[in-house]
Amino acid sequence: MYVGLAAEVDAKALCQVAVRIAREAAELARTVRDEAVTDGAVDTKSTETDVVTAGDRAVERLVRERLAELRPGESVLGEEEGGEGALDGLRWVVDPIDGTVNYLYGFPWYSVSLAAQLDGVSVAGAVVEPVSGRVWSAAAGQGAFLDGRRLRVSSADRLDLSLIGTGFAYAVERRTAQAEVLGRLLGQVRDIRRAGVASLDLCAVGAGWLDGMFEVGLNRWDWAAGALVAAEAGAQLRLPEKGTTDGLGDGMIVCAAPGIAGELTEALLRADAGRV
Repeated sequence: MYVGLAAEVDAKALCQVAVRIAREAAELARTVRDEAVTDGAVDTKSTETDVVTAGDRAVERLVRERLAELRPGESVLGEEEGGEGALDGLRWVVDPIDGTVNYLYGFPWYSVSLAAQLDGVSVAGAVVEPVSGRVWSAAAGQGAFLDGRRLRVSSADRLDLSLIGTGFAYAVERRTAQAEVLGRLLGQVRDIRRAGVASLDLCAVGAGWLDGMFEVGLNRWDWAAGALVAAEAGAQLRLPEKGTTDGLGDGMIVCAAPGIAGELTEALLRADAGRV
């Protein structure tokens, strides 16, 4: 699904830019939080000076500044500052801190995610973990990598023996509905994992750490880089898209090893996941 588009751009060069900037941004994210802890400022997300908000904004500003230097004139869509709505052409998509609640609490599982999309389709991306320093990257048609090691999805072929990741929304009503879906799904899988970082869940599928994942309500910046990593590692993807008719709704993402992708989709349909 990505190879044809990759021929229109230098996906490898774009990936190198994404890795370079995301690494620098990840270091800033970690530094901002460490300094806030030292100052005793990590407690809530109630004001503009809160560490989470300050970290998100500082990281996105850095990413935008570096892109302006290295890729001048190209548009940027970010979680904090928004961006142009049109999908046409080349556009960078940034999630400055994916997993802000983990970031707030000091749970060492959050990321900086940066992708280049052509006409709305990811062609290059990097997901960097500030705490561990791990770098996930992918370029369309050229594979996916973790710190230079090529990734491949798991060989899972039975849903009942598969480990599945997911995430929950902030709205109480939707979270309650999601819990009901999980209740119907739990008996059909090995187990469920909920780490709170969609970009890393997608990368984990690419690495075979998860056999599949699903989530509803993600924004483009949540999945733009991680979905490419998973796809280039061999995962089958069902991305959020308006006007879908498969019963899972417009906002659902499903990512899984090929051996269980169909079975997972069917199980989600039976669990009424499309109504969440």
